[in-house]
Amino acid sequence: MPATIRELSCADDYDPNSMPVDKARDFISKVLAPITATERVNIRAALGRVLAEDIVSPLDVPGHDNSAMDGWAYRHADVDVTVGAATPMKRVGTSFAGKPYLGTAGRGECVRIFTGAVMPEGCDTVAMQERVTEDSAGVHIPNDLKAGQNRRFRGEDLKTGAIALKKGSLFSAAALGLVASLGIGEVSVYRKLRVAFFSTGDELKGIGTQLGVGEIYDSNRYTIYGMLERAGCEPIDLGNFIDAPDAIRGAFLQAASTADVIITSGGVSVGEADFIKTMLAELGEVLFWKIAMKPGRPMAYGKVQNAHFFGLPGNPVAVMVTFYQFVRSALATLQGRTDYALPPMVKATLQNKVKKLPGRTEFQRGVLTMGTNGYEVKTTGDQGSGILSSMTQANCFVVLGTDVGGVEAGTAVDVQMFEGVM
Repeated sequence: MPATIRELSCADDYDPNSMPVDKARDFISKVLAPITATERVNIRAALGRVLAEDIVSPLDVPGHDNSAMDGWAYRHADVDVTVGAATPMKRVGTSFAGKPYLGTAGRGECVRIFTGAVMPEGCDTVAMQERVTEDSAGVHIPNDLKAGQNRRFRGEDLKTGAIALKKGSLFSAAALGLVASLGIGEVSVYRKLRVAFFSTGDELKGIGTQLGVGEIYDSNRYTIYGMLERAGCEPIDLGNFIDAPDAIRGAFLQAASTADVIITSGGVSVGEADFIKTMLAELGEVLFWKIAMKPGRPMAYGKVQNAHFFGLPGNPVAVMVTFYQFVRSALATLQGRTDYALPPMVKATLQNKVKKLPGRTEFQRGVLTMGTNGYEVKTTGDQGSGILSSMTQANCFVVLGTDVGGVEAGTAVDVQMFEGVM
């Protein structure tokens, strides 16, 4: 059973106003429990979904011994190393993929064979066609191949009864092909995770409206929608709400009644948090309000009724950073995934000087390339949390730990790549 927020808040190192990045991830993970509802879908519709069952192979893959390449099938014991570099053999037939040679190759006989074709009876090895010559004396098979070379064995990929795909794994393009190769047309998947989201702020306006003085277009809802779609969720866009208690309370209640997860942007920074804190104390509970990181310090996690709640900052870059560092992995757990992990870190040589104060983890946007001596990375320039264009220019985060201060060019730093995440 997952822990409760109340139980976690009694921990010795619990500090809701300055939660370290790793500790915040750990605390969130302890509260999560995967959804259990499933549905049966066609395998094409299962792409990007999470398997709710093990896929067991109903047959051997491949279903017969076959050739790994175009060439000549023969019995390895028939090779005569005393005749030189090759042994002449007699051609007795041809084996095509889907149209096998039905005879049996006798001593000193060989069969022309193509990739995927069934190995003829009496043959155990395949010589690739580029190394074989044929003339009036016969087919000249090279003498230096090993027995069984270029032969695929029945059940080499999967044997009948073996688990082809595990419950909790993401159904990928490769999985789609694999399941189709087993003759399976439908699979059970977990239902899509429903995630309701909205923005708060009097200054936010929708696309298509005229901006007044001090007003801006609400970009965060579009970014969050895109990240949720990429994460395989069912996004529920509730729009933008003004900074008024009744409006926000109504939004929370609507979201909690329809969704598994609630995500907000804005409304959790200093000066706004007391207003939200009071409301969430009424509707649910919050585990923490601040993370020792940049960008993204004002981030909240808790529950509103039975829905998980993530209160993301209002600045566009901070929204993306907090989503990918905390929300994305939480969603994967709730979806029932057992194969999800944060993108791995790689070491890269920093190409420019970076300013930083110790005491918090920073995620700076960077561009990772391959240099002559390994990975190199440079930051995208100004790292302000409102500069969304920096995320479109970057392909990685430069991750600078809590104890790290300013970093000089030429230093090896940790880099977290975006590939497969954004």
